[in-house]
Amino acid sequence: MSGEVWAYSENDGVASEVASAAMEASKNTPAGVFVIEIGAVRQGVSAPGSRLLLKGPSPESPPEVVAEALFRAWKERQPIAILIGATRSGRETASRLSAKLKSGCLSEVVKLSADGSSLSGERNAYAGKVVAKVSCGFPAVATVKGGYYPRASSAQGSTSEINVGEIPQKSKLVSRDKKAAGAVDLKSAKVIVSAGRGVKKKEDLAMIEDLAKDMHGALGCSRPLSSDLGWLPEEHHIGLTGITVKPDLYLAVGISGQLQHVAGMKDSKIVVAINTDKDAPMFQASDYGIVGDLYQLVPAIRKALGNRG
Repeated sequence: MSGEVWAYSENDGVASEVASAAMEASKNTPAGVFVIEIGAVRQGVSAPGSRLLLKGPSPESPPEVVAEALFRAWKERQPIAILIGATRSGRETASRLSAKLKSGCLSEVVKLSADGSSLSGERNAYAGKVVAKVSCGFPAVATVKGGYYPRASSAQGSTSEINVGEIPQKSKLVSRDKKAAGAVDLKSAKVIVSAGRGVKKKEDLAMIEDLAKDMHGALGCSRPLSSDLGWLPEEHHIGLTGITVKPDLYLAVGISGQLQHVAGMKDSKIVVAINTDKDAPMFQASDYGIVGDLYQLVPAIRKALGNRG
């Protein structure tokens, strides 16, 4: 095998994160990192190593086509590992590719390293309560956990090409509706103010959002507010089945702190919790805690910050 480590995601920002993960995994390999492009080179993707353009498929190709393109390219270059961003599309691509390679597939991993025969990493288990160390032999496929790695620098090397040819597509695209992007990227936010079931009415979220703005931060939420009540879009959902974040400051307002939520924010540098229940699990995951009514405390904090609105 070539010793190369490949990085791929259909999402520009995630691709740059996966490139950073590939740099970490390639420290002990001689051939370095290649950022994979499907159909065309994207200017929005940082490539700290070199780019490898797979010609033939469209940049908009579905996972089944991307997996086949990667497989055909692998047969020519034989990298030791292919890292893929753990997006919805990326997870499908990775599973299809590992089946084609008859290899193992590591899921949602970080802290990657490659030795002479295998790729190793760490992943959360039991809703983040346990860190599992996992590995699989070469050729290895892995999905990289989003929000853990910084986006790679813009420095880049040369671009090489492989023509993987025409790939038949079994599924048919009927229509495409572009999902509205969130106003703030939670993964890059330095301060996050997150709301939970302690907020009694949807209209009261404006108070929490105003506090987030006062703190030059972003608004997040626990699963019930997005998935159950529909008060906020899914892009605001922080937790095991939502977004993983690690801001400098995480303020949990009215969040009980179940394991599913804590798994998505436990790497935050400083965590502050506000809850009326002194026994709320969120306090166990916090550096500082305030037992009290958010409807009194949030206006008081805003006033202390200099906003009397």
